[in-house]
Amino acid sequence: MTRFLSSRTAPVVFIVLSASLFGVGTPLAKILVDDIDPVVLAGLLYVGAFVGLSIYAGLARVSRGDRTRSASLGRKDAPWLTGATISGGIVAPICLMTGLTLTTGFAASLLLNLEGLVTALIAYAFFKENLGWRLGIAVVCMTAAGVILSWDPGSGAISVGGPLLMLAAGIAWGVDNNLTRHISCKSPVQIAQVKGAVAGTVSLSIAVLLGLNVPADRSLILALVLGSICYGASLALFVQALQGMGASRAGMFFSIGPFVGAIVSIVLLDEWLGWMMLPAAGLMLVGVVVIVYERHSHIHGHEGITHAHLHSNDEPSHDHGHPAPVNGQHVHEHTHHPESHDHVHWPDIHHRHDHEKGDD
Repeated sequence: MTRFLSSRTAPVVFIVLSASLFGVGTPLAKILVDDIDPVVLAGLLYVGAFVGLSIYAGLARVSRGDRTRSASLGRKDAPWLTGATISGGIVAPICLMTGLTLTTGFAASLLLNLEGLVTALIAYAFFKENLGWRLGIAVVCMTAAGVILSWDPGSGAISVGGPLLMLAAGIAWGVDNNLTRHISCKSPVQIAQVKGAVAGTVSLSIAVLLGLNVPADRSLILALVLGSICYGASLALFVQALQGMGASRAGMFFSIGPFVGAIVSIVLLDEWLGWMMLPAAGLMLVGVVVIVYERHSHIHGHEGITHAHLHSNDEPSHDHGHPAPVNGQHVHEHTHHPESHDHVHWPDIHHRHDHEKGDD
């Protein structure tokens, strides 16, 4: 697909597809969690992600022969991948599945917008990604929407159980997104496979140790299929988007997904929360639209770096020679020489630099 898209358009397409798949998964998981324990369901979803991506990888390998389409994971990637797997593959889905037992699929879907918010804040605080004034507006809107969605009209009080678990899931996935950012130039499918295999095995092992029942009926198959599509494919697409736009932007664009989940919840689960859902959805929408139209540009410098990732020679900074003629996208180790220039950019794998106060 990337051969038909520009270097700036491709990440947006990837993140929209990723978010939509993940968004659909929340109301569908809400249905399954009625029959499967949350910890068991979390494990089955990630096992399904591993199985689905393994089948895809096998078919892709056969269709393209020995040609490598992505850089493989290495030993130095292990710390980042381990942290991402624990936070995003084990902690976050268990929190989400448990939270689904305490709240509606609609509210849970919209509350998952907090993942994008947390991702952006972590990227800013710890990894020095620039946050312009538009991201500030998005933070305020999404926080306000989260409070509204936590309000229980029946009791007139804040309902803390489900929303707190959604927040915990958002924080864990926010950590995951920022850690995965550091290895996003490697094979998205391979990253998602490792996450799926390890996270699924650990979660199911915890379930067995707790004496929880693992179903052996149709719900097992449905959970695996749901995991392969809404978690496996979504995760692989998300990693590709990370490479092109950085963690904070990917996290905020990912906020499209919860709206998809909310719509599916209304249609599929027949959920309606009354008038309060309208301002909450409106605030979430404002937050997403504001960040979609962000433009970031300033004079910045690139340090010399040697690395390997999927690229084509018509992309900026990749006009280099090859021992033999190469057309289209390819993978090999290459060197970027130091340079300074000014252009619109995102904090992708080539623009992870510090910002002076006042940079727009």
